[in-house]
Amino acid sequence: MTQPSFPHAPASRRSVLTALAALAVLPLSACSSSDGSAASAESPASAAPADGGTLRYAATGSPATASDDPHGGLGNESDILRFALVYDVLTLPGEDGGTRPRLATSWKPNETLDRWTFTLRKDARFTDGTRVRAADVLYSLRRIADKAAENYGRLADFDLDRSTAPDEHTVVLATRTPMADAPRALESVSFVVPEGTEDFSRAVPGSGPYKVEGTSSRTSVLTRNDDWWGKRPHLDRIEIQAVADPQARANAVTSGQADIAGSVSPAAVKSAGTSARTQVVRREGVTEYPFVMRLDTEPFDDPRVREAFRLAADRKALVDTVYLGYGRIANDLPTPYDPSTPKDLPQRTRDVEKARRLLAEAGHEDGLSVTLHTTTSYPGMDTAATLYAQQLADIGVEAEVKVEPADTYWTAVYAKKAFYTGYYGGISFTDLTRVGLLSDSPTNETAWRSDTFDDGFDRAMATADDTERQALLAGIQKELWEDGGYVVWGTGDGLDLAAPGVRGLPDGPGFQRMFIDQVWLDR
Repeated sequence: MTQPSFPHAPASRRSVLTALAALAVLPLSACSSSDGSAASAESPASAAPADGGTLRYAATGSPATASDDPHGGLGNESDILRFALVYDVLTLPGEDGGTRPRLATSWKPNETLDRWTFTLRKDARFTDGTRVRAADVLYSLRRIADKAAENYGRLADFDLDRSTAPDEHTVVLATRTPMADAPRALESVSFVVPEGTEDFSRAVPGSGPYKVEGTSSRTSVLTRNDDWWGKRPHLDRIEIQAVADPQARANAVTSGQADIAGSVSPAAVKSAGTSARTQVVRREGVTEYPFVMRLDTEPFDDPRVREAFRLAADRKALVDTVYLGYGRIANDLPTPYDPSTPKDLPQRTRDVEKARRLLAEAGHEDGLSVTLHTTTSYPGMDTAATLYAQQLADIGVEAEVKVEPADTYWTAVYAKKAFYTGYYGGISFTDLTRVGLLSDSPTNETAWRSDTFDDGFDRAMATADDTERQALLAGIQKELWEDGGYVVWGTGDGLDLAAPGVRGLPDGPGFQRMFIDQVWLDR
């Protein structure tokens, strides 16, 4: 979904599932610096960053899902990018999968892991000159929680009524149950605004590296915040344009109208080739288009049908056709890149005869007709659905592919239709579970409900030892692999195009790629 690191659900997605969806950037060849940035492959190792200039970023987005409210539903990557530059967040995802400090400098849990004390920076100020206080942080988190119906319950596991701000630089956050990964759960969602802010129709003061000069549903212009507490940004201005069509984003870079195009197609990358006018930016293994089946709707309420649909998938053909060499097969778990993914599951392969037998046992020996919804929001979603429908025909399933408008797909189709093409862009397993896999999850896209799964997740979250917790999470994913509502056939590299002079692009997964404050232009 497009929420930073989340399934798409407009997000994220969108992700939290989208708002949190997914996001990650990794240049083909890069060397990390101590501040988390990455030098481009073409950049000499000794090159000193240059100040000045305007960066033009063509990001995934549509005016129909545009938002100025950082606490509601995040339907556009273009909006998420703007919010990440204008507002501070408590924590950030690190390159190694760990959690890095941002506005929060440190955190500590109590013994039962259901109360976390966060210490805040003392030098952060909003652009109106006022200090960022714990009251501002708590107000922002409570406002996010109050807007759960819009943002897919981003903070549902926090008990913000029992949370406190004992002094100006300390926030004590209570959780409803033990929550060993509370700092990670705050990555990407904790945009902080001044206490009492409700009107976002005008520019709202933030404490981030940039401030808003002007914004519309299509374009935002940001200028450097010279009073920011962090490392001084190099760019004078950043122009963000929301462009729904992936090919149009690619064309903007190849024609010189933009410096970065986010989420372009493998075909566009191959077309650009090794042109002196572009460089390829890879986000390795973070993109997937799972086929989603709702367990509360016929025919997918029968586990034999779900298994047959998984066995129908020719994963290599899908990966080769959709990702054109920039992908690898997957094994029906929605976060195969997550460190908790079990390594001992057999790879599910195509078995047409067994799939036909399962459908017959389920009462569909004369065939089955379904509608497979898809869209063009991300490159290859429609191609994947069309090829998979052809593969389903081999087991006696007639699948009508219905290509829905990109502008409304994540509100009209996602988590509503019985069978559709989803999108994940790097969401963690724990984030996905909270938003979409627990019995009481706010956006349970597959209608997956399992007491053993829920109890296993609770046990994992009450486990302080990271290795033991990951093992518990791996265990509950085996049940999801066996009986869940996903056909996860492959993962692909997220692909962006950038002008050759763009340097310092972030190299971490997920939401981290939205923090482009240390990018610079070598011109």
